[in-house]
Amino acid sequence: MANIKSALKRIDLTKKQTLRNKSVKSNLKSTIRKFEEAIAENNIDEARDYLKLIDKKLKNAAKKNVIHKNAASRKMSRLSSKINKMG
Repeated sequence: MANIKSALKRIDLTKKQTLRNKSVKSNLKSTIRKFEEAIAENNIDEARDYLKLIDKKLKNAAKKNVIHKNAASRKMSRLSSKINKMG
């Protein structure tokens, strides 16, 4: 365990950041799962709505450094190509 005051503060800060990152990632994964289900059911309109929401969440996560901006771009590209193959 840390003894230095600044190290103790960093430990607390890291815990808060970890919780935020887990929350953002979990929320993103849930939305992507719903998008995948909409595609599996051939519900293109619903899938397009989820795609807009996913784009917003991915950009926000990249802005907050939860995920890398290139990873966000890659995920969005792959999901867009899935919906484009359908119709």
